[in-house]
Amino acid sequence: MHDTVWFEIQGKPSVSIASTEFVDAAATQAAALGMKDARCVFVAHPIQDATDAEMEAKAEAVINQLVEALT
Repeated sequence: MHDTVWFEIQGKPSVSIASTEFVDAAATQAAALGMKDARCVFVAHPIQDATDAEMEAKAEAVINQLVEALT
């Protein structure tokens, strides 16, 4: 979230990407950093033990959300 806020302050559209486990934490961090409306996209949790194929599927599931958040 720190990077997203920093890039936004620099005028560069940014989106944080995290797993669904961190929805509340992302909102809390964004508010603490003064950017409660920071854009976030969340992929299905868990990701730590996901195979390459599972990660590809998770990315495919959110790619449209990511593009929408940036445009």
